[in-house]
Amino acid sequence: MKILFLFGTRPEAIKMAPLIREFLTASGEFDIKVCVTAQHREMLDQVLRFFEIKPDFDLNIMKPDQNLFDITLTALEGIKKVISDYRPDWLLVQGDTTTTFVGALAAFYERVKVAHIEAGLRSFNKDAPFPEEMNRVLTTHLSDLHFAPTLKAKENLLREGVPEEKIFVVGNTSIDALFLCLTKVLNKNAEDFKTFHSIDFNKKIILVTGHRRESFGKPFENICRAIKAIAETNQVEVVYPVHLNPNVRRPVLKILRGLYNIHLIEPLDYPSFVWLMNQSYLILTDSGGVQEEAPSLGKPVLVIRDVTERTEGIDAGTARVVGTSREEIIQHALELLTHQEAYDRMARAVNPYGDGNASGRILQILSKVS
Repeated sequence: MKILFLFGTRPEAIKMAPLIREFLTASGEFDIKVCVTAQHREMLDQVLRFFEIKPDFDLNIMKPDQNLFDITLTALEGIKKVISDYRPDWLLVQGDTTTTFVGALAAFYERVKVAHIEAGLRSFNKDAPFPEEMNRVLTTHLSDLHFAPTLKAKENLLREGVPEEKIFVVGNTSIDALFLCLTKVLNKNAEDFKTFHSIDFNKKIILVTGHRRESFGKPFENICRAIKAIAETNQVEVVYPVHLNPNVRRPVLKILRGLYNIHLIEPLDYPSFVWLMNQSYLILTDSGGVQEEAPSLGKPVLVIRDVTERTEGIDAGTARVVGTSREEIIQHALELLTHQEAYDRMARAVNPYGDGNASGRILQILSKVS
């Protein structure tokens, strides 16, 4: 069976890596090829190096100040050629990026079957997250198999008319990747990772990540002002690996630069980020992957978005949506910093996103379909 894995960003690469490894171990059963659009070049390459993945096709589409039209048009053209030349039996796409949607569309045009990893997530708001919500909805209706991470994701698909026999609840491959990484990270000397100069790891570490398009402008400024207020009034260390997008970097540098206990650092490679998550006391993020990973490390997550498609974590108590209001972010962060009982409830809640064996389940299912 000829399988083409397609992805373009760092989060996709992280979640595809354990799956690619699983398929490569099934010697003789599959002919595997990997195609990257490199929608995010530098951050993608970090993950490829760590997991030792060498793409067979690299479209290298990233360019300065690219927009969604640039990504869509360039990726569609490149993916068409790869699919036309390789003629896979299945195209595997992951998540909700523009690469995911465009890949599924190209496969549909070429009459190639599509398997969607992490299918069924929904915020039910097409503008949040933007453009991810519509990317995943459209990908669903172009796909032939749907690997849902949770029962709730399966229910979303059923409500949209996807046949139940085409949906499989397998867990999330992000947990597979996290456990693979932890094996390497925790066996290393911690000093190897302490490149975060002047950070006092004896204090409570607040890890921040943020990059969502729908928050650009005033909402992102509110987030930054909340972080500043938290840092100024508490004995904490804030560590913020700042996304490369100029719409993120401008407000972050303007509002947060210069405070002694706020450390604005460049984006980290995946193992360093996992290590830092493990050192953190709590996490403020708009990232979907972090909402899935942090609970496995016992780290409470405050989601700095107005809505999240990962509601299982909210229901389980591992995460809490706090929006982009300065006052709300401060209030919820202070509660976790000052009330041990509230902190422990979140830190000890069970991660609903998987057990680290999603990749094996996907391989077994795909090996039985024609």
